[in-house]
Amino acid sequence: MAVPKRKTSRMQRRQRKAANRYKGVQATYCPNCNAPVAPHRVCTACGQYGGKQVIAAAQD
Repeated sequence: MAVPKRKTSRMQRRQRKAANRYKGVQATYCPNCNAPVAPHRVCTACGQYGGKQVIAAAQD
């Protein structure tokens, strides 16, 4: 069984794990109304997804 000869230093361990840090969800904007929208979700302001009207949005 392979066993490391030396203990991995804190710096090496942290550098390796730094690539996997969670960066959060990137905000996207609706191309129709420019409202912030979560990725791959229907716009809650205008009800469009992929350039098509998916749900009826409430008109104020």
